[in-house]
Amino acid sequence: MLTAEEKHQIDHEISLVPSPKNACIEALKIVQQSHGWVSDESLQDVAEYVGMSTAELDSVATFYNLIFRRPVGRHVILVCDSISCYVMGYEDIRNQLFEKLSIQYGQTTADGRFTILPNCCLGTCDCAPALMIDNDLYRNLTVEQLDDILSKYT
Repeated sequence: MLTAEEKHQIDHEISLVPSPKNACIEALKIVQQSHGWVSDESLQDVAEYVGMSTAELDSVATFYNLIFRRPVGRHVILVCDSISCYVMGYEDIRNQLFEKLSIQYGQTTADGRFTILPNCCLGTCDCAPALMIDNDLYRNLTVEQLDDILSKYT
């Protein structure tokens, strides 16, 4: 069930576009902001609210890689694996994260702190390798920086 605050925020997004359906991604982001991910129940509620079928909205949600359809950690680490990051050594960063956190792509740490996901591009190819934690972008990364970066997120 959508909360009154979620409905208020979704109504605002709907007011900015020609049709309620056009606000579907923003509506999903609002629900995700509240709950950390978009459950089947929440997806159904949003679909009904914006006038879409659940299947239509699910196809949008599963296409858009920043809508999480299953629970994730408190902090989501997106590791850029573009060709630029690959050439600049992202594999060392990725492997060090896997080792430090004892998880692989798509997994969440036992304490629920982090989930690591691959991302095809973070749009900062000139400063590769890069990763993003929540809304924070880290560029020109080295393995030596990871402990300091991870310590910022509790």
